[in-house]
Amino acid sequence: MRRPLIAGNWKLHKTEEETRQFAAALLPHLGDESMPEVMIAPVFTALAAAREAFAGSPVQLGAQNCYPEAAGAFTGEVSAPLLRAAGCRYVIIGHSERRQYFQESDAFIRRKLLAAMEADLQPILCLGESLAQREAGETEKVLGQQLAGALEGFSSMMTGRLTLAYEPIWAIGTGRTASPEQAQNSHAFLRGWLSSNFDPATAEGMRLLYGGSVKPGNVAALMSQQDIDGALVGGASLDADDFLQLIRFRDR
Repeated sequence: MRRPLIAGNWKLHKTEEETRQFAAALLPHLGDESMPEVMIAPVFTALAAAREAFAGSPVQLGAQNCYPEAAGAFTGEVSAPLLRAAGCRYVIIGHSERRQYFQESDAFIRRKLLAAMEADLQPILCLGESLAQREAGETEKVLGQQLAGALEGFSSMMTGRLTLAYEPIWAIGTGRTASPEQAQNSHAFLRGWLSSNFDPATAEGMRLLYGGSVKPGNVAALMSQQDIDGALVGGASLDADDFLQLIRFRDR
């Protein structure tokens, strides 16, 4: 059984104090062993506060990005070993905003995946198509190209260490959400691609998350789909009450 993962990507939000306030509001309501795994990815400047605030709780710490080199003259970057030392277990890689605003290529994303695994971080690899690509019927073509580029030369064992997050670009921060059926179709394609290019056991064991305007009102329908194993959440992860409702999706 694949344990669901509800992951919050705070993007460029929350100070250290706001991080502590969020933890104080959320943590008293956690602790049920039947709940999904939970991860929070704050901004780099709030990692230390988050590590302290969530210490001893079920909440895992993640980072929103990493640089592929371990150290060196790379002003403004943060490496995977530094994130691991800061208490991170997860790292988000290849988010559409990184691809769009910072022109990250699949080859560069591949280097990040390798660096993260070398540092014993669990990468969440993001994939997704634009609205124009979806309307042109190119969703599966785009997803296949992104997978092939990011996972070139990977073994089944390496690939099995990843979590994938399908995030249709047209649904991120727009209020538009892929229907449960649209999301399931893309997730089924991803699992099928992994099965064909690696092996069925690897594909079956990997968690596939959906991201794109996930909210308390739609999380249950999305999570009811066969190949959706969790959510990578932006805006709804910033409010403790909303995020708790996502974690408790089985109650909705």
